[in-house]
Amino acid sequence: MNIKARITGLSSYLPESVLSNRDLEKMVDTSDEWILTRTGIKERRIARSDEYSSSMGFEASKKALIEARLNADELDMILVATMTPDYISPSTAALIQSKLQAEKAAACDLQAACTGFIYALSVAKAYVESGIYNHVLVVASDKMSSLVDYKDRNTCVLFGDGAVAAVVSNTGDGLAIDAVCLGADGNLAELLMVPAGGSKQPATEETVSQGLHYLKMAGKEVFKHAVRRMGFAANESLKKAGLTKDDISWVIPHQANLRIIDAIGMHLSIPSDKIYKTLHKFGNTSGSSVGIALHHLIEEKGLSKDERVLMVAFGAGLTWGSLILTKL
Repeated sequence: MNIKARITGLSSYLPESVLSNRDLEKMVDTSDEWILTRTGIKERRIARSDEYSSSMGFEASKKALIEARLNADELDMILVATMTPDYISPSTAALIQSKLQAEKAAACDLQAACTGFIYALSVAKAYVESGIYNHVLVVASDKMSSLVDYKDRNTCVLFGDGAVAAVVSNTGDGLAIDAVCLGADGNLAELLMVPAGGSKQPATEETVSQGLHYLKMAGKEVFKHAVRRMGFAANESLKKAGLTKDDISWVIPHQANLRIIDAIGMHLSIPSDKIYKTLHKFGNTSGSSVGIALHHLIEEKGLSKDERVLMVAFGAGLTWGSLILTKL
């Protein structure tokens, strides 16, 4: 009997504090109209000083476990996708394991930036369908406000904080994880990166004064690659699954920029009313963005048996990926 990995529990967490475009007008040379017309974002959530990637991921994980009707001590593995770990070491996954008291679970982090949730789901799928593990907790959590330079109007208007958690199991109701496509191109790494803080440029007084610990982005180039790579990945997933776009009920693209989302819709010839968006409310929450959108789609619209959702994302690395979820 072939094992089929499925998401049996899903939840998200968003900080209470809202940073609106009007708020940003007081912080940087920008305007509500400029942000809205160029990005589609109206507001974003910002974590408190005592909230971190681990604590946001923990809050989402608790609710996902309840929905999956699973106890933390039944988890075999915790995978956390994050580009804003609490520490370089130990892993954020280990911290969440401790908070959950999931003593039997292995734990590690995965870094694929904004494609992190899709990458982590694909790894969980491999663990479960190979029979190595029965229950894997996948978390994508980022406190992007810790990497954002609020003097740089080109990046600070885009990002927000948030987390999503999914329990991936070998039995139960939920969403089957089908037809994964992943990709990367490290030759283009410098288009979207945090230059300092790693072993190549450890933190010094000079790196801090130069703002090298903030996210740097070549926006126009990133836009071009994002549309092309996400379009390719989405079509590859459809091809692998033997499906067409007409078999898909919803498309959830990475919530980075409304212009990118619209371009993806045109690239795939998907009508806008089948593309689910949370961008206007939460901005770009990095790897968690597609997962948060999936959770809100299910809460708001619901999914019927055999309906399919195509998720596609793009991030620093450069990385990209897509997968298809089928309602069981």
